[in-house]
Amino acid sequence: MLDLKTVLVVTFATASLQAVTWLFVWLAWRRLYELKFLAAGFVAIAAGVLLILLRGEQPAAWAIVLHNTIIKLGLVLLAEGLARFLGQPRYTWISISLLIFQIVAWSAALAMDPGDIAIRIHASTFFTVVMMSVMCLGLMRDRTQPTLLRWITIGVLAEYIAASVLQSIIEYRLPVDFQGASVLADRNAWYLLQGALFLIAFFGCLLFMVSSRLSSALLEKNIALSREVRERRRLESRLNASLAAERVLRDEQADFMRVVSHEFRTPLAIIRNAADMIGLVGHKSPEATRERIAGIGEALDRLFSLIDRFMANDRDSGFQPEMIRVGLLIADVRLHFGMTGRGERLIFTADDDAVSLVADPEMLATVLINLIDNALKYSSEDQPVDIDVRSEGRSAVIRVRDRGIGIPQAELHKIGRRFFRASNTMAGTGTGLGLYSSRKLLAYHGGKLQLLANDDQGITSIVSLPLAGEATDRLSPEELTA
Repeated sequence: MLDLKTVLVVTFATASLQAVTWLFVWLAWRRLYELKFLAAGFVAIAAGVLLILLRGEQPAAWAIVLHNTIIKLGLVLLAEGLARFLGQPRYTWISISLLIFQIVAWSAALAMDPGDIAIRIHASTFFTVVMMSVMCLGLMRDRTQPTLLRWITIGVLAEYIAASVLQSIIEYRLPVDFQGASVLADRNAWYLLQGALFLIAFFGCLLFMVSSRLSSALLEKNIALSREVRERRRLESRLNASLAAERVLRDEQADFMRVVSHEFRTPLAIIRNAADMIGLVGHKSPEATRERIAGIGEALDRLFSLIDRFMANDRDSGFQPEMIRVGLLIADVRLHFGMTGRGERLIFTADDDAVSLVADPEMLATVLINLIDNALKYSSEDQPVDIDVRSEGRSAVIRVRDRGIGIPQAELHKIGRRFFRASNTMAGTGTGLGLYSSRKLLAYHGGKLQLLANDDQGITSIVSLPLAGEATDRLSPEELTA
């Protein structure tokens, strides 16, 4: 035969351990605030069972109502916590109404016949059926928990409902002094035993639900973290691209200033040379003075033109092609070196001065001046420089041949890179920008620059330009020097 007090002790111990467990779980995961309702529910059940254990043989009616109402309050708190955890409607008004019904029904039953527990059992069954049905409804509506786990929990609740209904049927059908079956002899013990089994099973289902929620939350955080890592990498890539673009712009700006300095140096040298000559012979030869002043004027015009080109807002606005004759271009270059006092070393030959090009005169003159200036700079003062202009097929070819120090064969492919200077040049004789800027300027015209070592000594610089009327593909300086 079941001992009522033993069952009460087991139920109290079970509820107490479960309450402590849920308190620790809630303290570990405070963001799951719903767990405190579950902890409070098990605390209330344990407290109600403890009060039943501690009361005497003949407890007062109010004590019986209070102790059992505390247990029912624990069930209400469990239902409240489950609904909040699943995000389902809580139906608090139903819970409050059931608690009021519990108090009224049990008080009336004790007032009419304290020895008859049938009315109290039927009231408890009604309370249990309604309360557990509300919990089953919330579980059926839920989609956050695994389907199998939800239906197992519904089965546990259904078992408790069935046990409560069976208890009422037994109480209704069997006489009070029924002693035919040892297990059913103490109906209170049997009812509390199945209640303890329900608490254990329900506790396990809740633990699995919390575990599932935490696993889902961890998975979502991992996905969010992966998404954030990808976004940060994307932003980092964009930032690196922006920084690279900024570095390129900064380098281009510095490159621009160096090229400007290099190209402006030539007309300024003419101005200085002419001014020096005026100072030396100006009072002796008015004709020479007029010639030098005219040279200064031409150099200033060229300087202003270069300023206009280099200060243009975009690349193409500084490029102003027109139809020019090669003979006139060579004449301008010859005049330039004549004004600097180095024209006597230059030997110009052309098969046809009337050959025409579509080009920017200033840019193309700058290219030839850079090439000839290099040839003069790296040749002995007694060595001439040959400039040969010919039309070959659909191109005009200009060759500048010197008999200077040449370029080491291993370094020939590097010549023309920014700031690169051959290892056999002397310090202070150049900046490594002349050929670099020449190639950039030729790129506007669709032209090419080649450097070939002579058989004897020196270098031949070959400029190839499309003749007028031929279709040209203008390449960017970046494409040509890439």
